[in-house]
Amino acid sequence: MAKRVVVTGMGIISPIGNDIETYWNNLVNGVCGIDYIDNFPTDKLPVKIAGKVKNFKPEEYGIDKPFSRKQDLFTQYGVAAAYQAMQQAGLKTEGEDQNIDPFRLGVYVGSGIGGFEIQYRETAKMIEDPSGQWVSPLFIPTMISNIAAGHIAIKHHANGPTIDVVTACATSTNNIGEAFRAVKHGYADAIIAGGCENATIPLGIAGFANAKALSRAEDPKYASLPFNANRGGFVMGDGAGIIVLEEYEHAKARGAKIYAEMVGYGNTCDAYHSTAPRPDGTTQAKCIELALEEAGFDKEKDNLYINAHGTGTKLNDAAETLAYKLALGDFAYKAHINSIKSMTGHMLGAAGAAEAIATILALKNGIVPPTINLDTPDPECDLDYTPNKAVKTELTIGISDSLGFGGHDACVAFRKFEE
Repeated sequence: MAKRVVVTGMGIISPIGNDIETYWNNLVNGVCGIDYIDNFPTDKLPVKIAGKVKNFKPEEYGIDKPFSRKQDLFTQYGVAAAYQAMQQAGLKTEGEDQNIDPFRLGVYVGSGIGGFEIQYRETAKMIEDPSGQWVSPLFIPTMISNIAAGHIAIKHHANGPTIDVVTACATSTNNIGEAFRAVKHGYADAIIAGGCENATIPLGIAGFANAKALSRAEDPKYASLPFNANRGGFVMGDGAGIIVLEEYEHAKARGAKIYAEMVGYGNTCDAYHSTAPRPDGTTQAKCIELALEEAGFDKEKDNLYINAHGTGTKLNDAAETLAYKLALGDFAYKAHINSIKSMTGHMLGAAGAAEAIATILALKNGIVPPTINLDTPDPECDLDYTPNKAVKTELTIGISDSLGFGGHDACVAFRKFEE
């Protein structure tokens, strides 16, 4: 028998805040976290802006100095966000206050790229000295993309199902979706789910820029422009988003605070192109339809919020708009939609989880955050993308969709929680 799945914890490390309260306040108030890159030289690079994490202090999240010295930032961000989520959830796998069997607690946390900075640094050593004698013995276990999930499991003594789904920019949405299925069908009582990324390094900038994916805007505050006729590509972003998904009866029995109920998940593939989305929106629409169908979406009763993938690339935003129209018909014009990437930039493998958290908070608080800088809407993108100012409305259901290189489409659905 399928079980109900609820959200009992959330954690965030992002360009607009390193805790849930700050993150939400900045989203609602339209604060842009994109700025000039200042942690490495950009004078010779074609792009000099990004959504970097600011004022990150590992010790505030239970991370000691030996760990932070050894680990790539993508892992540190993931561990920090998981620490917040587990603190909020109040789950304990050991001690007198143990309230979950460690073999019933899992970790589904991924990264689109993994230890990019470590790989870049150690590769430079190998090129300089082909003997490899200066390559760190920690290179492999700090570079592999599953290591964040591994360290989160170690720190929280999670012995249950632990999987690292890697689907580029859909990574954390797929991780949350697969975690939902695992809890729904009884494979775990709770799963720590999401994603983490730190790809804003010189090689990352050069690679995405040369692929014609990045905005070359010089003003960081007017660079990430989802659904805007002036858009010219996405802006890199870093960070982590983690949620704790828990079986409802298990959460209820221990008196946990419940933030939302997860009710649906869709997963399709464009099977079209390695980087470009399918332009007719059909496969993306099917993904959305699957999530809404499982969620029991009712056009007559539901007030729908959509947290769009909304990268600010010409192809993505147009195809995504078509997908909403195909999936929802005329109801697409009634949906409240926004793209938080206008404020955070594109957090790649962490984006979907950060956006799922925004979706949960929008439902809980009855507020749709804005898509900032939407001053010149693209006529092709003619839905309600919540331009520039947040909107208060009682929402009943919210979805967050993600589209990744390789054609990966993922969509998760949440409902405002009711007993």
